[in-house]
Amino acid sequence: MSRWFRRTGSEVLGWTLAAIGVVLLVVPGPGMLLILAGVALLAPHYAWARRAMDRLHDAVVEAAHEGVQTKKRIAWGVLSAGALVASGVAWLLDPTIPVFHVWILTIGPSLPGGVAAGVGLLASGIVGLLALAYSVHRWYPGPSAQEK
Repeated sequence: MSRWFRRTGSEVLGWTLAAIGVVLLVVPGPGMLLILAGVALLAPHYAWARRAMDRLHDAVVEAAHEGVQTKKRIAWGVLSAGALVASGVAWLLDPTIPVFHVWILTIGPSLPGGVAAGVGLLASGIVGLLALAYSVHRWYPGPSAQEK
């Protein structure tokens, strides 16, 4: 089983994380972190993934560093991640919504995506808050960060 996971399982998980990360680049969520995790799982199997790891790692670290340079950026990060957590909780509570039509889709009386969407939103918000907390601890300009 461990041999299977090292090859097939890590590839499937790597491609899945990378694909979800790409989606999260355009919607709120920790897209770069998921892409980095996916490519890290693919790196032992593909030369292009090994080459991409250095560039992705640098981009993720730079984005995290830039994201905590001011209190305003940190506040926006907390609000955004908090909104994801609140949306995930709302989705999991499954409130009744009005039925409406968008092009050929009918949405309602339940939120689309069900439990999977709620768990995804909740997980994205929690990962975002954890990444933000780490970034603040690691890079926020202040006496504690400069002493390290």
